[in-house]
Amino acid sequence: AATYGLSELDLLRWLDDLRQDKATLGSVRDRVSLVTPKRDGKLKAIKSAVRKKATRPTKRSDGKPNRKLLVFTTFKDTANYLYDNLADLADELRLNMAMVAGDETHATRGTNSFHAILTNFAPVARKRGETDEPEIDLLIATDCISEGQNLQDCDTVLNYDIHWNPVRLIQRFGRIDRIGSKSPSVYMHNFWPTQDMETYLKLQNRVQARMALVDVAATGSDDIFSLEEAEGSVQMELRFRDEQLKMLQHEILNMDDLDDAPVMSDFTLDHFIAQLLRYIQRNRDELEALPNGVYAVVDDDAQPGVIFLLRQKNAGAASASRRVASPVHPHYLVYVRNDGTIRYGCAQVHQVLRAFEEAAAGKTEPLNALCDRFDSSTDRGKDMSHYYGLLKRAAEQIAGAHGATQMASIGIHGQRGAKLTGTSETPSKVEDFELVTWLVIMKK
Repeated sequence: AATYGLSELDLLRWLDDLRQDKATLGSVRDRVSLVTPKRDGKLKAIKSAVRKKATRPTKRSDGKPNRKLLVFTTFKDTANYLYDNLADLADELRLNMAMVAGDETHATRGTNSFHAILTNFAPVARKRGETDEPEIDLLIATDCISEGQNLQDCDTVLNYDIHWNPVRLIQRFGRIDRIGSKSPSVYMHNFWPTQDMETYLKLQNRVQARMALVDVAATGSDDIFSLEEAEGSVQMELRFRDEQLKMLQHEILNMDDLDDAPVMSDFTLDHFIAQLLRYIQRNRDELEALPNGVYAVVDDDAQPGVIFLLRQKNAGAASASRRVASPVHPHYLVYVRNDGTIRYGCAQVHQVLRAFEEAAAGKTEPLNALCDRFDSSTDRGKDMSHYYGLLKRAAEQIAGAHGATQMASIGIHGQRGAKLTGTSETPSKVEDFELVTWLVIMKK
C-alpha cells in the first residue's frame, strides 16, 4: 500500500476481511495487482500539484518566483515510488529533484548526500556559500527531516500521507514555517485518506486498538498496563488523536496545543524487544560481564551526536493514574546532537531506537579510525567535558518532559484521581540518573 499509494481505508478493510475469512487473501492479491502507476489516482493528483507549483509559482517577498515544493511521506518505499514516477515530469518541467529517506538519498543533479541535498534545497536558510551546485526545486522526504532542519527557502509542504500523530504533521510544517522565511505566506496541503473521515477513523481505531492490545499481551509483562486499563487507554488516546486530525482538516494547529506524551503504541516495542531478546540469548555471558557506562562509536554524517540510555535512580512506580515521560520507565533514551539540541526526546523511544538501528546496523567490528579520533578528542578519556555537557542536556530534557507529562495527567486523569510524582521521585538533575550505556555518532 505504501509503495503504490493505495487507500488506507481499502487496506484496513482488507485486513479486517482477512481476520474474518482467510479465503479472501486471493481476492486481495487480485485487487492489489490491478494498481499500477498508470491507474494510480493519488499519483496523478500529486503530479497535478507539482505541475501547478512549477508553472504557477508563488512569489517571495522580493517578487521572485518560488518553485520549491517539499513532499513528505511516512514510508521509504513510497518516497522511492514517487521519486521514480515523478522523474519524467520533473524533467519536462525542468525541476531538479531529490529524495532523502534515512540512509538512502537520490538526486537528479548535484551531490548525492544527505547534507548536500538539504543545503541545495534551502541554500539561503542553510547559509550555502559560493558553489557550482544546482539548487533543488522538488524534495521528497520521510520524517527523518521532520525535526531540526531549516528549509524555509521553500514555502509549500505537501503531506502525501497523513501520519497518525498530528504532532508529526506540525513538525513537518515547521521545516518551512520558520523565522527568516522570505515568503509572505507558507502553505501545507494534505492528502487525506478518504473524504469520509468518520468511517476511516472508526475502522482505523478498530485495527489499531486490537493490534496494541495484542502487542501488550504478547510482551508477557504485567507492569505496563492490565488489559482492561490498556483498552481504556488505547481508546482514550485514539479519540484524542482523532479530534486533532479532524481539526487539522480545517485549521493549522499550534504545536504548543498538542499533547506529545507517550501513547499506547509507544508501549509496544515488540520489534525491538524481539531483536534484543535474541541478542541476549546469544551473548548473555558477555553482556552480564560488561559494566555500566560502556559505549560504542559509529559514523553517520547526517546527525552526529550521542544516544544516551539512562536509568533514573530515584524512580517510583508508574500506574494508570500516574503518567510517566518515558515508555521504558525507569529507563530513558535521549538522542542529543553535538551542538546540544535534542533530536529525539525521552518520549520518542521508537524514533531513538530506529536512529540507533540505522547508525549501528551491520557494524560488528570496532571502527578503529573513529575510535582513535574519539580517544584523541577526549585525551583518551581525560577530558569528557563535551560529552558531560551533552549528558546534562539529556537530563534537562527528561526533567522538562517529566514536568509536562505530570501537568498533562491532571487534565486527562483528573476526574479519576490523578496522582503527581513526589519530589523524592522526580528527576531534576544529572545526578538522579546512572549511565547504562551510550552510542557516540561521529561524522565519517
